[in-house]
Amino acid sequence: MSWLGPEAWSAVLLSLKVAFWASLCSLPVAVFVAYALARWRFAGKSVLNGLVHLPLILPPVVTGYLLLLGFGTQGPIGGPLKEIGIVFAFRWTGAALAAAVMAFPLMVRAIRLSIEAVDPKLEEAAATLGASRLRGFATITLPLILPGMLAGLILAFAKAMGEFGATITFVSNIPGKTQTLPSAVYAFLQVPGGEAAATRLVLVSIAISMLALLLSEMLSRRIADWVAGR
Repeated sequence: MSWLGPEAWSAVLLSLKVAFWASLCSLPVAVFVAYALARWRFAGKSVLNGLVHLPLILPPVVTGYLLLLGFGTQGPIGGPLKEIGIVFAFRWTGAALAAAVMAFPLMVRAIRLSIEAVDPKLEEAAATLGASRLRGFATITLPLILPGMLAGLILAFAKAMGEFGATITFVSNIPGKTQTLPSAVYAFLQVPGGEAAATRLVLVSIAISMLALLLSEMLSRRIADWVAGR
């Protein structure tokens, strides 16, 4: 990987790490929120839906600034977390948090569409046979929405890999610590002669994205065949 250089290679590894944890940690919450929006009726449902999709509307820098206010070391959430040793601001964990927030709406939307495509009468039939709501979801709905979950996971991973505005606002652009792939591209473009290094990183980003898409297609087909019993 000398073709990239140590700083660029570090940014690639950090981006993969950030995108992986941002996507993985968001998945259980996204499934719960998507199910609530698709199946439940409750006061404030429109507000929840708006909050979920807010990161898609707000400028990423604004989202990053709000994260800094809330999860900074002096923030209402970040302050108490700091007391127990959990710090997000200017750490790679903060980059993962910012990426997760920005990617969350895409994941929720993909999973919600999959849940809405499943006939709720299937869950009702399971309930009449004595299955709890959780068991009905786990044995009926969950296998049917696996392709949608995978699509949401890949979308979130791709979004997290490319997140720039919220990340750089929340955790800055510290080489080796918080400098992700997009931040490294930006940094290289700010120095004379850095275009070549930036171009190499862009090529790596394209390669990772294409690999993720191909893997998604392959897994989606296998999951669809498994659900269909083929």
